[in-house]
Amino acid sequence: MKSARSTFPRPEPRRAGNAFIIASMLLSLCALSLIKDRFCSATYAKSQASTELESIKMVTAKSGDFALKRIGVEMEHRASSGNMELQRPICVETSKRSNVCEAEGDLRIKGSSQTIFLHPSLTSQEWKTKPYARKHDQFALSNVKEWTIKPFPDHEPAPTCTENYTVPVVVFSIAGFTGNLFHDFTDVLVPLFITSYQFGGEVQFVVADGKDKSWWLSKFSSILSQLSKYEIIDADGDQDAVRCFPRVIAGLSFHKELGVDPARTPGRYSVVDFKEMLRKAYGLERANAEPSGDEWDVRRKPRLLIISRKSSRAFLNERGMSDMAMSLGFDVRIAEPEITTDLGKFARLVNTADVMIGVHGAGLTNMVFLPSGAVFIQVVPMGNLQWLARDTFEEPSPEMKLKYLDYRIQADESTLSDQYPKDHPVFTDPQSIHKKGWNELSRVYLENQNVKPHLGRLRLTLLEALKFLPHSRNTRMAQ
Repeated sequence: MKSARSTFPRPEPRRAGNAFIIASMLLSLCALSLIKDRFCSATYAKSQASTELESIKMVTAKSGDFALKRIGVEMEHRASSGNMELQRPICVETSKRSNVCEAEGDLRIKGSSQTIFLHPSLTSQEWKTKPYARKHDQFALSNVKEWTIKPFPDHEPAPTCTENYTVPVVVFSIAGFTGNLFHDFTDVLVPLFITSYQFGGEVQFVVADGKDKSWWLSKFSSILSQLSKYEIIDADGDQDAVRCFPRVIAGLSFHKELGVDPARTPGRYSVVDFKEMLRKAYGLERANAEPSGDEWDVRRKPRLLIISRKSSRAFLNERGMSDMAMSLGFDVRIAEPEITTDLGKFARLVNTADVMIGVHGAGLTNMVFLPSGAVFIQVVPMGNLQWLARDTFEEPSPEMKLKYLDYRIQADESTLSDQYPKDHPVFTDPQSIHKKGWNELSRVYLENQNVKPHLGRLRLTLLEALKFLPHSRNTRMAQ
């Protein structure tokens, strides 16, 4: 990969925000002598302060972040007192899950000490952040190092640049819950897309907390190379390097689980664009779930992919499920994604599927590789887990242009019926288990439950799935 370094630093000018646009309009009126110079000057300053203050109020209105609210109060006080020389806050809360720190100008990164130095004109205070989009989860953040953003040291020279760059830099952590495919995508890869896709590859990545995680960078290298044209910098192993950039973004913006809100994304990119990027990354052939070949070609058969599990929430009757599906005209494949699985190879397998079915778990994240129009069936374990199934995989499905169905496990389809009597709260009052907290809920309903769907009930679900597929009439004769 090529380097983003340059011989001479060329800081880019700050982008024009709303305040600048308003001020430009006022100055244009001044230039035309339509208003008095003194009025122009005062109005410009007041407009800039008012616009930036309203922006801070909007960001912090629903925020629980005391520091951000304090900044808003301080700006309001300064504005009311007539001091209009306001500094835009470096760090803001972009959602309940993410804080993002951003600055443009003379800035220098010392990755080995997790420090970003800014010219004093950009900030007069020190900021702290953990660049991982799960800030509400203290357990996840426990392994994420804190970064400090502060002005150049007083009464001594600024840190000397050892490398100069002309492109922006994005700093993010790969600690937290990475290693679980769902969290790899929802906590890091989708937020990274939201934050960096706007640059068209002309952006440098600095990865934090990458010690002993070279495997993670290797596993997702095809995706990362779609977002940045440059070799990734490992902050932990950067020794005493001081890297100078014209713009920094520390932290990634989170919108929703496995989702992108186009209205909040530069360029109005959506999760469809994210899926298209994945197609390019892994050479996925199918954009849509449509049959290929002539009427008698085996490729006219819709393909069913069963996501297998072994440790927990496993299908105990996979063979029976497969035989029943084949009797309906499906071409069936069974596969189990593991942490060591070649992601590109598995993505290409998923992309051949017209219907994918699996029990709730990280493996269902492979839905991102399904072609548009495919049917995604989530098998929901027993235990009133519909809310979990909804938030993680059901709600993202429509925006990925997938048809979503679920199959809810009943007591006699669950191995929990072998572990507890029928009148146990596990069956009669699942909410009493939920109230004991996530660890107990997970232990009972996720870690110690396998399933055996009734083939008759499951057959009805697969028949429903067939109705959404544009495959041959011959295939549907089994209905």
